[in-house]
Amino acid sequence: MASNDSAGAANETAESKFGDLASPLIDEALRHASTLNGNADPEVLHKLRVALRRLRTLFWAYRPLLDDQFDTHQRALLKYLATSAGKARDWDILLQLLNELDVEGLDESLKARRAAVLATSIETIANADVKHVLQAGVKEANQQLNTGRHRVPIERFAKKRISAARGELKKRIKRALRAKRSDYAAYHEVRKAGKKVRYLLEFFQPDIAPDMRVSVKSLKRLQKRFGALNDVVASRGLLSGPEGAFPDGIDTKPALRALKTEQKQRFKSARKAIR
Repeated sequence: MASNDSAGAANETAESKFGDLASPLIDEALRHASTLNGNADPEVLHKLRVALRRLRTLFWAYRPLLDDQFDTHQRALLKYLATSAGKARDWDILLQLLNELDVEGLDESLKARRAAVLATSIETIANADVKHVLQAGVKEANQQLNTGRHRVPIERFAKKRISAARGELKKRIKRALRAKRSDYAAYHEVRKAGKKVRYLLEFFQPDIAPDMRVSVKSLKRLQKRFGALNDVVASRGLLSGPEGAFPDGIDTKPALRALKTEQKQRFKSARKAIR
Protein backbone atom coordinates (compact mmCIF):
# COMPACT_ATOMS: atom_id res chain seq x y z
CA MET A 1 0.00 0.00 0.00
CA ALA A 2 1.37 3.44 -0.97
CA SER A 3 2.33 5.80 1.82
CA ASN A 4 0.63 9.17 2.27
CA ASP A 5 3.83 10.88 1.14
CA SER A 6 3.91 8.85 -2.06
CA ALA A 7 0.26 9.55 -2.71
CA GLY A 8 0.83 13.26 -2.14
CA ALA A 9 3.73 13.31 -4.60
CA ALA A 10 1.67 11.47 -7.18
CA ASN A 11 -1.12 14.03 -6.85
CA GLU A 12 1.13 17.10 -6.94
CA THR A 13 0.16 19.75 -9.47
CA ALA A 14 2.15 22.27 -11.47
CA GLU A 15 0.27 25.05 -9.68
CA SER A 16 1.31 23.88 -6.22
CA LYS A 17 4.91 23.30 -7.33
CA PHE A 18 5.60 26.87 -8.47
CA GLY A 19 6.19 28.36 -5.03
CA ASP A 20 8.53 25.54 -4.03
CA LEU A 21 10.62 26.17 -7.14
CA ALA A 22 10.60 29.97 -6.95
CA SER A 23 11.37 30.45 -3.24
CA PRO A 24 14.98 29.16 -3.23
CA LEU A 25 15.76 31.20 -6.35
CA ILE A 26 14.49 34.36 -4.70
CA ASP A 27 16.41 33.61 -1.52
CA GLU A 28 19.60 33.09 -3.51
CA ALA A 29 19.15 36.26 -5.55
CA LEU A 30 18.48 38.37 -2.46
CA ARG A 31 21.43 36.88 -0.62
CA HIS A 32 23.81 37.86 -3.40
CA ALA A 33 22.19 41.26 -3.96
CA SER A 34 22.61 42.11 -0.27
CA THR A 35 26.39 41.62 -0.46
CA LEU A 36 26.97 43.97 -3.40
CA ASN A 37 29.37 46.83 -2.71
CA GLY A 38 32.13 48.75 -4.46
CA ASN A 39 34.50 45.78 -4.18
CA ALA A 40 32.01 43.10 -5.15
CA ASP A 41 33.46 39.72 -6.03
CA PRO A 42 32.86 38.93 -9.72
CA GLU A 43 31.52 35.55 -8.67
CA VAL A 44 28.78 37.21 -6.58
CA LEU A 45 27.63 39.17 -9.62
CA HIS A 46 27.64 36.00 -11.69
CA LYS A 47 25.60 34.07 -9.13
CA LEU A 48 23.09 36.90 -8.86
CA ARG A 49 22.67 37.00 -12.62
CA VAL A 50 22.26 33.20 -12.80
CA ALA A 51 19.60 33.18 -10.06
CA LEU A 52 17.64 35.88 -11.89
CA ARG A 53 17.95 34.05 -15.20
CA ARG A 54 16.76 30.80 -13.65
CA LEU A 55 13.76 32.59 -12.16
CA ARG A 56 13.02 34.09 -15.58
CA THR A 57 13.09 30.61 -17.11
CA LEU A 58 10.69 29.40 -14.43
CA PHE A 59 8.23 32.12 -15.43
CA TRP A 60 8.64 31.04 -19.06
CA ALA A 61 7.79 27.47 -18.06
CA TYR A 62 4.60 28.63 -16.35
CA ARG A 63 3.59 31.02 -19.12
CA PRO A 64 0.67 28.80 -20.31
CA LEU A 65 -0.84 28.97 -16.81
CA LEU A 66 -0.31 32.70 -16.21
CA ASP A 67 -1.79 35.90 -17.57
CA ASP A 68 0.21 36.75 -20.72
CA GLN A 69 0.69 40.42 -19.90
CA PHE A 70 1.79 39.69 -16.34
CA ASP A 71 4.23 36.98 -17.44
CA THR A 72 5.74 39.21 -20.16
CA HIS A 73 6.21 42.05 -17.68
CA GLN A 74 7.84 39.79 -15.07
CA ARG A 75 10.28 38.24 -17.51
CA ALA A 76 11.21 41.65 -18.93
CA LEU A 77 11.86 42.93 -15.41
CA LEU A 78 14.01 39.93 -14.54
CA LYS A 79 15.97 40.33 -17.76
CA TYR A 80 16.61 43.99 -16.93
CA LEU A 81 17.89 43.11 -13.44
CA ALA A 82 20.05 40.25 -14.72
CA THR A 83 21.57 42.49 -17.40
CA SER A 84 22.33 45.16 -14.79
CA ALA A 85 23.99 42.57 -12.55
CA GLY A 86 26.06 41.22 -15.43
CA LYS A 87 27.56 44.41 -16.84
CA ALA A 88 30.49 44.63 -14.43
CA ARG A 89 31.19 40.92 -14.81
CA ASP A 90 31.52 41.44 -18.58
CA TRP A 91 34.48 43.72 -17.89
CA ASP A 92 35.96 41.12 -15.53
CA ILE A 93 35.75 38.55 -18.32
CA LEU A 94 37.47 40.95 -20.73
CA LEU A 95 40.30 41.52 -18.23
CA GLN A 96 40.69 37.77 -17.74
CA LEU A 97 40.73 37.08 -21.47
CA LEU A 98 43.38 39.69 -22.19
CA ASN A 99 45.51 38.25 -19.41
CA GLU A 100 45.17 34.75 -20.90
CA LEU A 101 46.06 36.12 -24.35
CA ASP A 102 49.08 38.03 -22.96
CA VAL A 103 47.75 41.41 -24.09
CA GLU A 104 49.22 44.19 -21.97
CA GLY A 105 48.66 47.90 -21.49
CA LEU A 106 44.91 48.04 -20.82
CA ASP A 107 44.56 46.74 -17.27
CA GLU A 108 44.34 50.07 -15.44
CA SER A 109 41.90 51.60 -17.92
CA LEU A 110 39.70 48.50 -17.91
CA LYS A 111 39.68 48.28 -14.12
CA ALA A 112 38.64 51.94 -13.89
CA ARG A 113 35.85 51.32 -16.40
CA ARG A 114 34.76 48.21 -14.52
CA ALA A 115 34.58 50.15 -11.24
CA ALA A 116 32.35 52.80 -12.82
CA VAL A 117 30.07 50.17 -14.34
CA LEU A 118 29.86 48.29 -11.05
CA ALA A 119 28.83 51.45 -9.19
CA THR A 120 26.06 52.03 -11.72
CA SER A 121 24.90 48.40 -11.49
CA ILE A 122 24.74 48.51 -7.70
CA GLU A 123 22.77 51.76 -7.81
CA THR A 124 20.38 50.32 -10.42
CA ILE A 125 19.73 47.18 -8.39
CA ALA A 126 19.31 49.16 -5.15
CA ASN A 127 16.85 51.57 -6.75
CA ALA A 128 14.89 48.68 -8.26
CA ASP A 129 14.00 47.41 -4.76
CA VAL A 130 14.80 43.85 -5.81
CA LYS A 131 13.34 42.24 -2.71
CA HIS A 132 9.91 43.78 -3.22
CA VAL A 133 9.95 43.18 -6.98
CA LEU A 134 10.78 39.47 -6.69
CA GLN A 135 8.49 38.70 -3.78
CA ALA A 136 5.56 40.62 -5.27
CA GLY A 137 6.00 38.88 -8.62
CA VAL A 138 5.97 35.41 -7.12
CA LYS A 139 3.06 36.27 -4.84
CA GLU A 140 0.97 37.42 -7.81
CA ALA A 141 1.93 34.32 -9.79
CA ASN A 142 0.90 32.06 -6.91
CA GLN A 143 -2.44 33.84 -6.64
CA GLN A 144 -3.13 33.36 -10.33
CA LEU A 145 -2.09 29.72 -10.27
CA ASN A 146 -4.02 28.77 -7.15
CA THR A 147 -7.29 30.54 -7.97
CA GLY A 148 -7.72 29.02 -11.42
CA ARG A 149 -10.39 26.44 -12.15
CA HIS A 150 -8.11 23.71 -13.45
CA ARG A 151 -5.15 21.81 -12.05
CA VAL A 152 -2.42 20.23 -14.17
CA PRO A 153 -0.50 17.16 -12.92
CA ILE A 154 3.13 18.11 -12.48
CA GLU A 155 4.43 15.15 -14.51
CA ARG A 156 2.37 16.07 -17.57
CA PHE A 157 3.17 19.76 -17.24
CA ALA A 158 6.93 19.20 -16.86
CA LYS A 159 7.09 16.84 -19.84
CA LYS A 160 5.18 19.26 -22.07
CA ARG A 161 7.28 22.33 -21.18
CA ILE A 162 10.59 20.48 -21.46
CA SER A 163 9.52 19.13 -24.85
CA ALA A 164 8.62 22.64 -25.98
CA ALA A 165 12.03 23.97 -24.89
CA ARG A 166 13.80 21.09 -26.62
CA GLY A 167 11.86 21.83 -29.78
CA GLU A 168 13.11 25.42 -29.68
CA LEU A 169 16.68 24.22 -29.18
CA LYS A 170 16.53 21.88 -32.19
CA LYS A 171 15.21 24.68 -34.42
CA ARG A 172 17.93 27.06 -33.33
CA ILE A 173 20.66 24.47 -33.85
CA LYS A 174 19.46 23.91 -37.43
CA ARG A 175 19.42 27.67 -37.99
CA ALA A 176 22.94 28.04 -36.58
CA LEU A 177 24.30 25.26 -38.79
CA ARG A 178 22.97 27.12 -41.83
CA ALA A 179 24.28 30.48 -40.65
CA LYS A 180 27.50 32.16 -41.72
CA ARG A 181 30.38 32.51 -39.28
CA SER A 182 29.67 36.23 -39.01
CA ASP A 183 26.11 35.54 -37.86
CA TYR A 184 26.89 35.19 -34.18
CA ALA A 185 23.28 35.94 -33.22
CA ALA A 186 22.25 32.48 -34.43
CA TYR A 187 24.81 30.87 -32.12
CA HIS A 188 23.79 33.07 -29.22
CA GLU A 189 20.21 31.83 -29.66
CA VAL A 190 21.44 28.22 -29.40
CA ARG A 191 23.20 29.05 -26.14
CA LYS A 192 20.08 30.61 -24.64
CA ALA A 193 17.85 27.75 -25.77
CA GLY A 194 20.24 25.14 -24.36
CA LYS A 195 20.36 26.97 -21.06
CA LYS A 196 16.57 27.00 -20.90
CA VAL A 197 16.33 23.24 -21.44
CA ARG A 198 18.98 22.60 -18.80
CA TYR A 199 17.26 24.78 -16.21
CA LEU A 200 13.92 23.06 -16.83
CA LEU A 201 15.47 19.62 -16.46
CA GLU A 202 16.96 20.73 -13.15
CA PHE A 203 13.66 22.25 -11.94
CA PHE A 204 11.57 19.21 -12.76
CA GLN A 205 14.14 16.45 -12.26
CA PRO A 206 12.04 14.63 -9.60
CA ASP A 207 8.93 14.79 -11.79
CA ILE A 208 10.17 13.37 -15.09
CA ALA A 209 11.07 9.94 -16.39
CA PRO A 210 14.76 8.94 -16.20
CA ASP A 211 15.13 8.92 -19.98
CA MET A 212 14.34 12.65 -20.08
CA ARG A 213 17.26 13.49 -17.75
CA VAL A 214 20.09 12.05 -19.82
CA SER A 215 20.85 15.24 -21.78
CA VAL A 216 21.95 17.39 -18.83
CA LYS A 217 25.65 16.55 -19.21
CA SER A 218 25.61 17.18 -22.96
CA LEU A 219 23.81 20.49 -22.37
CA LYS A 220 26.50 21.52 -19.90
CA ARG A 221 29.17 20.77 -22.49
CA LEU A 222 27.27 22.76 -25.10
CA GLN A 223 26.87 25.69 -22.72
CA LYS A 224 30.56 25.63 -21.87
CA ARG A 225 31.64 25.91 -25.50
CA PHE A 226 29.01 28.44 -26.45
CA GLY A 227 29.66 30.40 -23.27
CA ALA A 228 33.37 30.58 -24.15
CA LEU A 229 32.44 31.92 -27.58
CA ASN A 230 30.03 34.42 -26.08
CA ASP A 231 32.75 35.71 -23.73
CA VAL A 232 35.01 36.63 -26.64
CA VAL A 233 32.23 38.15 -28.74
CA ALA A 234 31.00 40.25 -25.81
CA SER A 235 34.55 41.34 -25.00
CA ARG A 236 35.14 42.48 -28.57
CA GLY A 237 31.89 44.39 -28.37
CA LEU A 238 33.01 46.20 -25.23
CA LEU A 239 36.30 47.29 -26.78
CA SER A 240 34.90 48.29 -30.18
CA GLY A 241 31.67 49.89 -28.93
CA PRO A 242 31.12 53.24 -27.21
CA GLU A 243 32.02 51.70 -23.83
CA GLY A 244 35.53 51.09 -25.15
CA ALA A 245 36.28 54.72 -26.02
CA PHE A 246 39.54 55.18 -24.12
CA PRO A 247 41.63 58.33 -23.74
CA ASP A 248 44.18 59.23 -26.41
CA GLY A 249 47.37 57.23 -26.23
CA ILE A 250 45.68 53.92 -25.32
CA ASP A 251 45.75 51.53 -28.27
CA THR A 252 43.10 48.80 -28.25
CA LYS A 253 43.98 47.39 -31.68
CA PRO A 254 46.33 44.63 -30.41
CA ALA A 255 43.61 43.47 -28.00
CA LEU A 256 40.98 43.45 -30.73
CA ARG A 257 43.24 41.45 -33.04
CA ALA A 258 43.97 38.88 -30.34
CA LEU A 259 40.27 38.55 -29.50
CA LYS A 260 39.34 38.16 -33.17
CA THR A 261 41.81 35.29 -33.55
CA GLU A 262 40.53 33.67 -30.36
CA GLN A 263 36.94 34.03 -31.53
CA LYS A 264 37.67 32.01 -34.66
CA GLN A 265 39.00 29.14 -32.56
CA ARG A 266 36.07 29.21 -30.17
CA PHE A 267 33.62 29.40 -33.05
CA LYS A 268 35.03 26.16 -34.47
CA SER A 269 34.76 24.50 -31.06
CA ALA A 270 31.16 25.62 -30.63
CA ARG A 271 30.19 24.43 -34.10
CA LYS A 272 31.61 20.98 -33.43
CA ALA A 273 29.33 20.71 -30.39
CA ILE A 274 26.18 20.87 -32.53
CA ARG A 275 27.18 18.85 -35.58
